Amino acid sequence: MVPELGHASLAVALALAVFGALSGIRTARTAAPWWPESARRTALAQLLLVSLAVAALEYCLITSDLSVRYVAMTSISTSPLRYRIAGLWGSLEGSILLWEWLQALFVFLVARRAVALRRELSGYALAVLFVVSGVFLLMMVALANPFERLAAPVAEGRGLNPLLEVTDMLVHPLLLYTGYVGFVVPFAFAMAALLAGRLDGAWLTLTRRWTVTAWLFLSAGIVYGGWWSYRTLGWGGYWAWDPVENASFMPWLMGTAFVHSVMVQERRPMLKIWNLTLVTLTFALTIFGTFLTRSGVVSSVHAFASGAIGPFLLGYLAVILLTALGLLVWRWDRLGERAELDALLSRESAFLVNNVLLVAFCFTVFTGTIFPLLSEAVTGVKVSVGTPYFDWVSVPIVLATFLLMAVGPLIPWRRGSWAVVGRQLRGPATVAVLASLLTWAVGRLSPGLVVLGYTLPYFVAAAVLAEFWRATRGRSRATGVHPGRALLALLRQNHRRYGGLIVHLGVVLVAIGVAASSVGKVEREATLERGQALDLGRYHLTFTGLSATEEATHLVVRAGIDVTDAGRPAGRLEPGQRIYPGSQSPFASVAVRYGLGRDLYLILGAFDREGRWATIKAQIHPMIAWIWLGGAVVVLGGMVVLWPRLRPAPAAAPAAERVAIAGASDARG
Repeated sequence: MVPELGHASLAVALALAVFGALSGIRTARTAAPWWPESARRTALAQLLLVSLAVAALEYCLITSDLSVRYVAMTSISTSPLRYRIAGLWGSLEGSILLWEWLQALFVFLVARRAVALRRELSGYALAVLFVVSGVFLLMMVALANPFERLAAPVAEGRGLNPLLEVTDMLVHPLLLYTGYVGFVVPFAFAMAALLAGRLDGAWLTLTRRWTVTAWLFLSAGIVYGGWWSYRTLGWGGYWAWDPVENASFMPWLMGTAFVHSVMVQERRPMLKIWNLTLVTLTFALTIFGTFLTRSGVVSSVHAFASGAIGPFLLGYLAVILLTALGLLVWRWDRLGERAELDALLSRESAFLVNNVLLVAFCFTVFTGTIFPLLSEAVTGVKVSVGTPYFDWVSVPIVLATFLLMAVGPLIPWRRGSWAVVGRQLRGPATVAVLASLLTWAVGRLSPGLVVLGYTLPYFVAAAVLAEFWRATRGRSRATGVHPGRALLALLRQNHRRYGGLIVHLGVVLVAIGVAASSVGKVEREATLERGQALDLGRYHLTFTGLSATEEATHLVVRAGIDVTDAGRPAGRLEPGQRIYPGSQSPFASVAVRYGLGRDLYLILGAFDREGRWATIKAQIHPMIAWIWLGGAVVVLGGMVVLWPRLRPAPAAAPAAERVAIAGASDARG
C-alpha cells in the first residue's frame, strides 16, 4: 500500500506542476490577485506530495520492503540504518526523487515571495520552475518509477555499491544536489526576463543570493567529494578527471564566471548577453551532468545506468538550449549594450577576461569529457583522454586566472591608473618573490616548479591580505576602534567584496595544497612478515599482525602498523580491506595519520590468511590538508557574501569615515 501511495502522490504532483505552470503564466499576464496565491498554494501542495513520496520510499527502505524493486536493488535488511536512509539517493530512481524534492522546495520558496517580487518576472519564473519540476516528475511516473513492485519479493536485497557504504554518503550527494538544483532559480528568472522583456538586470538582483547559495553548495560538494575519494577509495588521490567528476566541475566553472559577471551588469548596462548565456549554460551543464550519471554512457563509481532515461535527458537538454537560444534571438534587438569599456585597465575589462578564461577552461574540460564518447559512437573504438591532457590544457588557464585574482580586485571601475595599480602590487609582488625563494631553498624544488606552482598563489594571497590590511587600518584610524572590530565592521558593511576576497584566499590554499601534494608525494610498497618494518622518509612502520572483524554487511581485515615518526612513537594505524559476500574483489579501508604539513597514508594489499605477512603500500602526501582547509575557507567566504547587509544609519557619516568604511578602496567597488 505504501509504494502505491508514493507513486500516486508523484502522479498528482505532476498534474499540479502543469496547473502551476499555467498559474505562473496567468500571474505574469494578468493583474488578478488570486493567480499568485494559486501558484503559491500549488507549489505548497506539490512540495507536500513529493515529500510524501520521499517519506514513502524511505519507509520502504528502512523497513526493507523487498517487494519494491528499488529497495531490493539498493538495500540489505542487515545494513545499518544510516545506509538504508542513504539508499534514497544511492541509485537512479531515488536520486531523481531527491532531485525533485529539492526542486519542489525551491519552487515553493520562490512562490512564497512571488507577491513581493516583480509580477511579470516572478510569474514567468514560476512557470519555468513548474515546467522543470514537471519534467522530473514525468521521468519518475513514466520512466523511472522508484515504487515499482517486483513480481515476487526477493529473500534479500543487493545493497548499496560497497564504495558508497561510508558515512560520507550522507553528506556529499546532498551538497552536490543542492548546488545543482539551486541554479534552476537564476535560470528561471533569466528566461522570465526574456519572456517579459524586462532586461534591465532586475532578475540579477532578485536571484543574487540564490546564485551564490547554489555556487556555495556546489563548491562544498566538489571539495567534499575530493575528501571522500582521498580517504575512502584507497588510491591516494582526490581528483582523477573522471567524467562524472568533470560533470560537477563544468557547471562550477560556468557558475563562477556568472557570479563574477553579474557584478558588471549591476553597475553598468553591460554583458547582458554574456550573463543570460552563462546562466543558461550553467543550468544546461547540470542537466548534462545528470545525463552522464544516469544514461550509462560512462563507467564510473558515480554513475547509474538505465535505458530510457539517457535519451529523455538528452532531449530535455536540447529543449533547454534551443528554447534559450530562441528567446535570445527574439529579444536580440533589446539586448544591445548601452555602455562600452572606458579603458583597457578597468574592473569591467578584468571581469570580461575572467569570463573568457573560465569559459575556455570549461570548454576544454567538456571536450576532454565527451571526446571518448563521440569517438566510440563514430568509430566504434574506445579511446581515453587521461590526466595529461587535462593538466596540459588547464595549467596555463589557471595561471592566467590567478594573475587576474591578484590584480582584478585592485583595479577601479571604468578607468584605472597603471601607476597606482603598480604601486599597490609592488608589496605583494615582493612578498611573493621572497616566499618563492624560501620555498625553493627549503623544499629543494626546481625553479620552474616553484614559479608555476607557488609564485602566483603567493602573489594572490599577499594582494588579498594587503587589501585587508589597508582597509582595516584605514577604518581603525578613522573611527578609533580596535583593528579587530574594524575588520568585523568591514565584513558586515561590504560583505560581498570582502567575502569574495576570502574566497580567493581559500582558492590560494587549495592551489598550494594541490601543487605541494602533486610534486612532493613519495611512496613505497613492501611485503612484510610479522615484526618486519618499512622505512619511508621520517617514518618507521612495523607490521604487527592481522585482525578480522565481522560487520553487518561485510568482513573487515585490518593490518596493525606501529608508527614511529622521527624516532618518536606516533601511535598505531590499521589499514584494511572490506570483503563483501558475492564480490569478486575487496575494497580498501585506508588508514591515515593526518597533519597540516603531511599525511601518512597506508593501504593494505595482499595478505596471508594466517596473518604471517601482508603487503603494505605507504605514501606521504605533503600539505594535502591545505586543500581541505582551503575548501573550508572558500565556504566561509561564501557565507560572508551571503550575510545580510546592515542597514545604514540615518545620520551621514563624516567624510573620513566614509572613505575608511569603503576599505580605502571604495572607488574600486
